[in-house]
Amino acid sequence: MHWTKLTDLHQLDDISKESAQQKILIFKHSTQCSTSRAMLDRLERNWKDEEMKTVKPYFLDLLSYRQISNTIAQKFNVEHESPQVLIIQHDKPIYHASHMSINYNALKEISKTQTQSTD
Repeated sequence: MHWTKLTDLHQLDDISKESAQQKILIFKHSTQCSTSRAMLDRLERNWKDEEMKTVKPYFLDLLSYRQISNTIAQKFNVEHESPQVLIIQHDKPIYHASHMSINYNALKEISKTQTQSTD
């Protein structure tokens, strides 16, 4: 799994643009939470690049970059949770889950779906 680290608010503009071409996964991780660690480990163990080739994964250490986490919650109108995964397409969340609801098979199915731009 090849994470792009989310460390700058300006990257959210990049994500908005990139999401017009491919799905973007954002994983919000708390380094002080054992559930977050377990969900991250499970996701990384199950991830297969060939199955998820339509998805670009971003990793956010939300304790180090809380402002980015808060901005994600506002921008995509999803309540902040940790751990949390969002899939963004056409600058809109098409899927989000948190805690033990984070499921690789669900992410894999979402990666296969086609959504239309609402522009």
